[in-house]
Amino acid sequence: MNPVALHTGLLALALLALPATARDGECPPPPVCPVCPICPDAAPPAPPPAEPLQPAAWSELDGWLRDRHGQAWPALLQSCAALAARPHWSAACRAAEALGKNPSDENARIYFETWFVPWRAVNPDGTREGMVTGYYEPIIAGSREASTSHRWPVHAPPDDMLVVDLTETHPDLRQMRLRGRLEGNRVVPYWTRGEITRMGEDFSAPVLFWAENAVDLFFLHVQGSGQIELPDGSRARVGYADQNGHPYASIGRWLIDQGEMTLDQVSMQGIREWARRNPERLVEMLEANPSYVFFRELPATGDGPIGALGVPLTPERSIAVDPRHIPQGVPVFLSATYPLSDKPLRRLVLAQDTGSAIRGVVRADFYWGTGADAGEQAGRMKQSGRMWALLPRGMTPPAD
Repeated sequence: MNPVALHTGLLALALLALPATARDGECPPPPVCPVCPICPDAAPPAPPPAEPLQPAAWSELDGWLRDRHGQAWPALLQSCAALAARPHWSAACRAAEALGKNPSDENARIYFETWFVPWRAVNPDGTREGMVTGYYEPIIAGSREASTSHRWPVHAPPDDMLVVDLTETHPDLRQMRLRGRLEGNRVVPYWTRGEITRMGEDFSAPVLFWAENAVDLFFLHVQGSGQIELPDGSRARVGYADQNGHPYASIGRWLIDQGEMTLDQVSMQGIREWARRNPERLVEMLEANPSYVFFRELPATGDGPIGALGVPLTPERSIAVDPRHIPQGVPVFLSATYPLSDKPLRRLVLAQDTGSAIRGVVRADFYWGTGADAGEQAGRMKQSGRMWALLPRGMTPPAD
């Protein structure tokens, strides 16, 4: 084809495609742009979580000057028994030893203000209020021999339970309980409470004692330690040895979900009463918590039960905390109220224990002591509170 003709043909097609005004030599009107949609404002980025421990002043500690600081001294000496060899603790513990076993309240207060620095506990959302519950050392009826009246086993750790420790390669898992068992050449989760119960005598773990009451034994699991009162009136003490690796689930929450209780009715006493009225559903209720605790027998001395720090707990001066945020052994000033009361409970306590249900920065479990009276207080305690961790001078908060 002739190139000129080709170009002429293309030009003709192009002119035919133009509006009439353009073919007449006039400029075409500008195209009309579509209306742009109005975009919503972008959501602002979420603020980073608050630092769990923030520097504070002694004046923030409401009630600090009115506390009987000398009453916390035995608990402090217990912490020093476990921590004195550590660099940040050595000087403070030497100073405590120099003051003796019974300093005055004033001297004890001056000691804490000299050797420790307050850090306020703050939740990730920046709030400072948290939950304070209570626990105690129960005394339950039991026997070393099984019988028709003693048929609920208090187990020691089973030989077939594997402890999976990944902290060397995964330090973020250091607070997790990883427990399993072999199934062929696979490691699978260890048995749940329900599975252990249904196995009965076929479950391979050694039995230390046989409890008289299933609910008493369940609360022994929840508390993590206790005393067994034997038929001859003597007592033995058991302490936490291990756990099956399954997370704790509240049977109080299960009762609420079942429509059996309202939130304000849930207490240790309320759960006992429900179990008494509903014996046919007892096992169903207990198995709602898959966690199962294994025990070891301890010397039945006059000291308190052994906490996670490895030292005896002091009634009303020891607490359980989440060690991811509050280091074990440190003094903590607690500002809360007594169970079912507005009466202030503001005192210096020592973080000497942990618990599977104690999770969060502003979260504490207050140790009331041994026996029924302590159990009454612990069972009703579900208070709001604030906390200040007192770290030895030079010590910085743990990194999450």
